[in-house]
Amino acid sequence: MLEAGVPRAGRVDGWAPAVIAQRQVEDVVHAGTLRRPWDGADEPGNLDLVPLIPALTLARRTVANLGSTLHPDGFHGAHERAGFFEGWYVKLISADRSARIAVIPGIFLGLEDSAGRHDEAFVQVLDGVTGRSWYERYDAADFHAATGRFDVTIGPNRFTAEGITLDLPESGLRGRVEFATEFDPWPVTVRSPGIMGWYAWVPVMEAYHGVVSFGHDLGGSLSLDGDSLSFDGGRGYLEKDWGRAFPAGYVWMQSNHFANSGVSLVGSIAIIPWHRTHFRGFIVGLRMPGPDGRPALHRFATYTGARTETLTVDDDLVRWSLRSKRGLTLDITAERRRGGLLHAPMRTQMHRRVEETLDARIHVTLTDRSGRIILADTGEVAGLEVHGDIDGLLAMV
Repeated sequence: MLEAGVPRAGRVDGWAPAVIAQRQVEDVVHAGTLRRPWDGADEPGNLDLVPLIPALTLARRTVANLGSTLHPDGFHGAHERAGFFEGWYVKLISADRSARIAVIPGIFLGLEDSAGRHDEAFVQVLDGVTGRSWYERYDAADFHAATGRFDVTIGPNRFTAEGITLDLPESGLRGRVEFATEFDPWPVTVRSPGIMGWYAWVPVMEAYHGVVSFGHDLGGSLSLDGDSLSFDGGRGYLEKDWGRAFPAGYVWMQSNHFANSGVSLVGSIAIIPWHRTHFRGFIVGLRMPGPDGRPALHRFATYTGARTETLTVDDDLVRWSLRSKRGLTLDITAERRRGGLLHAPMRTQMHRRVEETLDARIHVTLTDRSGRIILADTGEVAGLEVHGDIDGLLAMV
């Protein structure tokens, strides 16, 4: 699941890079020198092998935080000790759509002073056809990840930009799926490092997010319950979340199986804590071929100045209409379906149950200022989550 957006630009106007860096420095004053199990998975972790004076540790961690912001696909928790989670959402759809699997590797660190604190690595699996799900636990020491790229190892399971290798005893899911084409990530620049926009630099968000790939081709196969699932010619999607916890209420949706080639949609709207209050934040990315045939990304988000015109949620449908500052209107209707239960992070544990389907349909219409239809299409085998305090979410403006 991809949690929603960030405050409007006007709320933090005047935050120059130096100020943001200072806030990050202040946030890591108590860096310490404890070596975590994943240290050594990438170059920065090697420094933890020797005692460091506090100033050097502080500087090193600050630089690492700044660098990791520009690599949303990499691991962001190398210097976290408590109250932290990170997970990668790997969606696999076979060419004939008969196999629909989501695999979520990740790490969870409990709160420092919580009773019975439990740190754990995990690999979650959702079978989008049957709705069955599995949560397979590993020791935190079995988790290793690179900070500058997508490269995660949990026990015998490996996840990289080349593909994933699985050997999961509880679900019986085993095999290898290759990513046959390069990732198509949300663009990352210094001014706008990924889906979070400029506010990825703000160090006070409850959670952070990254779109590692809007879509890529698949190859290889997995076995499940003795059945072989071929992903040759299939399509994949990859995103991630990290931070302290998921929001109290949210809607999330995603599909890259539209009739028009090259179209991919991901969107989320959620209750976002901000200092001592909350606001309704949202992010939508519509990736589609532009007039010249090259991929174009239409961004609708709180930080772009877009606004939600209407949002309704009932037992069958999610209806959402957005308008950009440039006058584009995006109308979304998502058909809800029954799904399977996944674990999601709370502050103290990874045990909040969230229902997700991989069988939703998302109808999308994009129109310009004059009402001309730019795109009208329907996304199939879509991911959809509607969870938590939806009444509170709908009541916010």
